[in-house]
Amino acid sequence: MKEGLIKDAYEALIKEIQTVITICYILTVGIGMLFNYQLYSEFGINVFDYSDVFDFLIAPFADFKILLFSVASIGFSSILLQTDIIWKKKFPKSYSKSSFGLDKKPWFNRYRYIAFSFLFITYLYLSADEYGNYASRQIKKQTPVEIRFSDNEVKTGIMIGKTANVLFLLNDEKVTAIPITSLVKEFEIK
Repeated sequence: MKEGLIKDAYEALIKEIQTVITICYILTVGIGMLFNYQLYSEFGINVFDYSDVFDFLIAPFADFKILLFSVASIGFSSILLQTDIIWKKKFPKSYSKSSFGLDKKPWFNRYRYIAFSFLFITYLYLSADEYGNYASRQIKKQTPVEIRFSDNEVKTGIMIGKTANVLFLLNDEKVTAIPITSLVKEFEIK
């Protein structure tokens, strides 16, 4: 009888871990998409026009800074929310004073989760914008690269980045998109 109970508890725990990991991965992919969008928008590129789904599934893992920031953001937000919940349980009088007595209202729990979600999204957006500015300054400091086409023509510029199908090059403040797998040689983004 105990063996069945332990097995059921173990299976329930595994299912919960799978759910948490899946939610964290989806959040991380969303954060990676936001950070990539902010980076490429610094150069006037809408990366969604040139990307496929696979580019975004690996986006958080393509740049270690994005992955580190995603994990830290999710962890920090969870800790902050848990601290708020514990504060309300352990010290209800001081919590009630700090929330001006609004914690007694029936809608307060819903409000708290909405407020924390709004703060989390705002924090992510502002951080992604700062990341885009920082990364674009770092990219502009890089040394130029040479790209040789199949007809031996050479194009020189600073590599902004690439998706699965397009390589982005910066040359004299002009952004050029070079398709990797197509017969089209290049096109300029204005």
